[in-house]
Amino acid sequence: MSSEATPAVSIATSAKAAFEASQLIEASERVRALYEIRRELEARKDEILAANKADMDAAQAEVAAGRMSGSLFKRLDLNKGDKWDSMLQGIVDVAELPDPTGKVSYTSELDEKLELYRVSCPIGVLLVIFEARPEVVVNIAALAIKSGNAAILKGGKESAQTAQSISKTIQAALSRTQIPDSYVQTIQTRAEVSSLLALDKYIDLVIPRGSGELVRNIQNNTRIPVMGHADGLCSIYLDESADREKAVRVVVDSKIDYPAACNSVETLIIHESLLNTIWLDVARALLSANVLLLCDGPSLSSLTSTAALGPNLQTHVRAAPPDAYETEHLSLTLSVLTVPSLAAAIRHINAHSSHHTDSLVAESEGAASIFVRGVDSAGAFVNASTRFADGFRYGFGTEVGISTGRIHARGPVGLEGLVTYKYVLRGQGEAGHIVGEFGTGEGKKKFKHQPIQASAVPF
Repeated sequence: MSSEATPAVSIATSAKAAFEASQLIEASERVRALYEIRRELEARKDEILAANKADMDAAQAEVAAGRMSGSLFKRLDLNKGDKWDSMLQGIVDVAELPDPTGKVSYTSELDEKLELYRVSCPIGVLLVIFEARPEVVVNIAALAIKSGNAAILKGGKESAQTAQSISKTIQAALSRTQIPDSYVQTIQTRAEVSSLLALDKYIDLVIPRGSGELVRNIQNNTRIPVMGHADGLCSIYLDESADREKAVRVVVDSKIDYPAACNSVETLIIHESLLNTIWLDVARALLSANVLLLCDGPSLSSLTSTAALGPNLQTHVRAAPPDAYETEHLSLTLSVLTVPSLAAAIRHINAHSSHHTDSLVAESEGAASIFVRGVDSAGAFVNASTRFADGFRYGFGTEVGISTGRIHARGPVGLEGLVTYKYVLRGQGEAGHIVGEFGTGEGKKKFKHQPIQASAVPF
């Protein structure tokens, strides 16, 4: 069988064709498609949750056998808390956001009746690979449709039945619109992923969401640009000017609100002057929340010489192993490090963090200024939980993932991160415009390079 006849090629070519066809569809139709998807999901809720329960039952057996982590299992449940309602609301939130395409970010009049515009446009076909969380299918489909991108989605095998049910629902909704139902497709196997990673002719961007191992494997096996982050190794630094209450609240929330999330804190860095004051209060609060503390020498010594920290002091405080500050725990475990200065904290963060999100607790404006400028991360927070690093909380509606890269998109990637731009040159001269008329010699024209007042391309 030739490579042109493989299932992966068929998926990729149909996605590319759907993308190209969709570029002439009005933005209002993309919004209508999102509301159709929401209605169809609600209509098929029982069917989708039944598929999710089947996935959960199979996953529970994997957890019991030690083949799946508890943190991964928790991400799988679509019926937990308000997750289902939040998923549906996320579609509405995205639908109501401004259209990210067609925006003019630069204009210039090069010559009389020769106008240059830089205009936002979709990236193309997205291949999004994620683990466990089935609602990601809906989140990414909504973002892709709103931003004018086609999407091929691959969830983890542990959520296969849920993802397939959701995908069929989305395609059923799209069939009632002008957008091709092949605009959003799902795939099931690693073999399909491997084949698609070779198809840079059709796929324009790969977005992996999951473990560091997953992201690095994809980065090493494709020529297609990859947008994502390998780990969520976030830190909080308690400056010598830190307020006691803020320190306790920010650190505890960053660790216990959702320990399995990539924006939970994994390393707590403490200024040495706080070891016998604020650190004791923070530690007491963490131990009360059953957080296991992996401490360096000074922070460990401070705790073991203090009796009034509760019963968990004996069971939940340990010396930090050598790899503690390189580890993304994704659980109720926190590595603790003592430093002599803000500069030392910044050096540690830049050397050991994953450049996702790092936070400072401080009352000093000078320290805050130095921290946000000195920390080389996608998010640099002051007196705020690292858990705020999220597209929904930023007002992006939802997010396709977190990017720790430095080119194109960084941090939570919402609609604005799913568009690129093209240059549109509009000539209205009677004889057209040619470069040969411009230059430095006698009789040659000079470029005007004057801004144009425009918010959209005038055609």
